[in-house]
Amino acid sequence: MGWPAPSPAAAPGMTWAIFDGQPVDALVTTRGGGVSDGPYASLNLGLHVGDDPGRVHENRQRAAAALGLELSDLVFGAQAHGRKVAVVDAAHRGRGSVALEDAVADVDALVTATPGVGLVALVADCVPLVLYEPVAQVVACVHAGWRGTVARVVDAAVLAMGSLGARPERILAGIGPAIAPDRYKVGPEVADAVLACFAGPATDLVWPDGTGRWHLDLVAANHRTLIEAGVPEANIEACGVATGEGTPFFSDRTVRPCGRFAALAALRP
Repeated sequence: MGWPAPSPAAAPGMTWAIFDGQPVDALVTTRGGGVSDGPYASLNLGLHVGDDPGRVHENRQRAAAALGLELSDLVFGAQAHGRKVAVVDAAHRGRGSVALEDAVADVDALVTATPGVGLVALVADCVPLVLYEPVAQVVACVHAGWRGTVARVVDAAVLAMGSLGARPERILAGIGPAIAPDRYKVGPEVADAVLACFAGPATDLVWPDGTGRWHLDLVAANHRTLIEAGVPEANIEACGVATGEGTPFFSDRTVRPCGRFAALAALRP
């Protein structure tokens, strides 16, 4: 269609060191290296935000290529801010890749033990996670906003991985870019839900700002959930980068409309 060729310097993706040397490919895309323009410039991967579908398809193809895959290898869920998980395999290849209507319905985590199936979690301030168990050879991509966090979607993903033979103590976890707590203010009902979600003190996860609002640290909350699910601290790597103005990531709280970036992962053959 005459799209500009992707620049090697702008090739999409940042990775986690914790997966180095493992037979899994995992990355988080940035907003660079795509063909979308305006508020979606340039590597928008979301079909649901008002961008031109043809441009999104090309962007998704470029993201897939960064994993050595085709667009038809990717699997997308229709994310619903809950804790539902889908275990997918080769029969699910291409679901949601070119149309919203055939995405895997109402799921916020995808799990597979099938090499070459690319899992995708779309975000723009919510937390993207990749979980990988090297013995059972199981991988997951997770989308966790505040609702998914308090619903413990990470727990649900770990349990689903267990159904394929994974053990929590062997899971390696990469936590991707999300909104920083100094920019993320929530109401008391959200704060109450977070405080009720964890057995111990959670004042390091949510704290008052003095105006009746609360700061919420979504990354720390999902890190805590991983620990409580049995994933060792040493097996967890947070990227340490936030979304928002001045960063290479889309941020729904910064500007609307905006695009979506993604965590993607696939087991190698």
